[in-house]
Amino acid sequence: MIAFNSLTAILTQNKLEGPNYVDWKQNLDIVLTAEQYKFLLDEVCPEKSRDDVTDDEQKAYHKWIKADEMARCYILASMSNVLQHQHQSIESVYDILENLKEMF
Repeated sequence: MIAFNSLTAILTQNKLEGPNYVDWKQNLDIVLTAEQYKFLLDEVCPEKSRDDVTDDEQKAYHKWIKADEMARCYILASMSNVLQHQHQSIESVYDILENLKEMF
């Protein structure tokens, strides 16, 4: 894992305020790629509720959930307080980014 301080510095120095959405998104993509969380933007969360779920499927589900939680923290920490409050109840990274894309 890349040093947490250098990654958070990229996002904290370029917090999303609104007009800087494109630059912020580029920085976020860098951080998500470095932390190996970028797959969250392309992959749907694996199913958990099936009775016949295999160990590999269960591991994939838990990996996706953990990555989504971490990426969500990066995103929320890297936006203005107003935007944070507007997005803190949104459950997934994908949904947060879709909402931001519509806003900006």
